[in-house]
Amino acid sequence: MKSLKTIDTPNNSPLGDGGSSGTIKVGIIGGAGYTGGELIRILLHHPHAEIVFVNSKSNAGNHLHKVHQDLYGETELLFSDDFSPLGDGGGGIDVLFLCLGHGDSKKFLSQNTVHESIRIIDLANDFRLAADAQFASRNFIYGLPELQKDKIQLARNIANPGCFATAIQLGLLPLAKAGLMQEVYTTGITGSTGAGQSFSATSHFSWRANNIQAYKTLTHQHNAEIEQSILQLQNTFSKKRIGENEVTSNNSPAQRPDLSGGDGGGSSLLNFVPWRGDFTRGIFISSQIKCAVGLDELINLYQNFYVDQPFTNISKEPIFLKQVVNTNKCMIQLEKSGNKLVVHSTIDNLLKGASGQAVQNMNLMFGLDETTGLKLKPAGF
Repeated sequence: MKSLKTIDTPNNSPLGDGGSSGTIKVGIIGGAGYTGGELIRILLHHPHAEIVFVNSKSNAGNHLHKVHQDLYGETELLFSDDFSPLGDGGGGIDVLFLCLGHGDSKKFLSQNTVHESIRIIDLANDFRLAADAQFASRNFIYGLPELQKDKIQLARNIANPGCFATAIQLGLLPLAKAGLMQEVYTTGITGSTGAGQSFSATSHFSWRANNIQAYKTLTHQHNAEIEQSILQLQNTFSKKRIGENEVTSNNSPAQRPDLSGGDGGGSSLLNFVPWRGDFTRGIFISSQIKCAVGLDELINLYQNFYVDQPFTNISKEPIFLKQVVNTNKCMIQLEKSGNKLVVHSTIDNLLKGASGQAVQNMNLMFGLDETTGLKLKPAGF
């Protein structure tokens, strides 16, 4: 069993209250997909974590490396269909990661008993919006560390942000904090792993190679969580559609848009067009907004906002995808032409956009340095 160095931990952390062996014991549900695979890779080399079980219905009894073939020689763990550690309050596991499809996390928690002592980090979109954050006796905190680290450190349940949502928010939150958010036009391109591991017409190599496509134009499911976070910092970022006319909100709650994912009679100031790219992993975002503030002042604004955020970097040079692939980093670059500001942001969709951020949240929940196990080498050239 691994041992921990002496660390300061929150009062509700099992690493500091004598309720654990000193190692964070982990269970993973849905470990055969891309996010599950990345989570396993990180946790196998995490100095303070031990994987107790990895569940997969279709792969129970098989070695993990049969599905995630790059893990050959790294582990002899088998996929499991045993849920008994979920009901064990005496030391089964400390934290459960749900790497399921969107909507399946609620189904799983409805159909299985998870002991109240076990913390949950959900990588689907089931609990990200405030309207969905309460589930039975559990309250889920939106897990974007750069936005609400203090709440994450005290949380027992985390709704891990979406990949596009993470990249877009990190590019825009400093503007919202300064009250500078106006209508924004965002385009973003993502790799094929963003579609998950299940086969579809647009995930085949022959379709993806030398090809791009816009999809879910202005209707992407991450829009609502992005707007929810922006409203948390700048509550004027909303408008209501009246017939064919659009008017700016006067901050009245009744005029704010419905954040349930549908239009709900409201209309977002975020105009997002996502693209499918002909590469495997990563997201690159460009957001355009009117802004009268000078570039140097804006760069200073961003640097100050992220001064204590180890994974978010502001660059004065052009950024590119390979700087972040295989890391938990976000790179941001600002450009201006007249009163038009363009914010570029890029992340690895499977790491900072999913499993890496989930481990970052686990670290914060258990009183560890948030970079623990996440100092990863970029893909390079």
